Amino acid sequence: MKKVRLEIVGLSYSQTQSGAYALVLGESTGSRRLPIIIGGFEAQAIAIELEKMTPTRPLTHDLFKAFSETFSIEVTEILIYNLVEGIFYAKLVCSDGTREVEIDARTSDAIALAVRFNCPIYTYEFILKSAGIVLDDETLPGSESTTSSHVEEISSTPTAEGEYQSKSTEELKNLLQTALDEEQYELASKIRDEINNRKQS
Repeated sequence: MKKVRLEIVGLSYSQTQSGAYALVLGESTGSRRLPIIIGGFEAQAIAIELEKMTPTRPLTHDLFKAFSETFSIEVTEILIYNLVEGIFYAKLVCSDGTREVEIDARTSDAIALAVRFNCPIYTYEFILKSAGIVLDDETLPGSESTTSSHVEEISSTPTAEGEYQSKSTEELKNLLQTALDEEQYELASKIRDEINNRKQS
């Protein structure tokens, strides 16, 4: 069965499901998008790695990576292999250099590990045909807009606009470090967004 490679297109706060996030995957050589609703913890785990934030203590997915590397096990690819009643099923393809093993995983956890191991994400054509959508304006129904910068909004509130405008960039950097030290990753993401917005303006 032919596999289709996917890339992370965006991650945004879902307006239709409280506390949930929309992870949008897109085929590497096409315009179809695969939206997947995931939980807040997994969204944070993905966003932290995409934004290259360094938590003071390892998160669960960081621990898994450290454990695997300690015993020379690599996650070589992620495969979203089935879709049943709106639920995506995924597996990790792991190798120790001599044998390859497939391990069942929640799709959100699998993606969080994919960004840490820098491994490719695949799905099958029939999944894209049944659940994929083509977005001309890159806007996902029921969520905030998503962009190629990966993380449009990853906080527990829909927007942080205006909250930090009165603070200097240096103050924001100090607040960011404090949030990371205290493991307040949602707050850290909001502050990082404000800093990035200033760099672009």
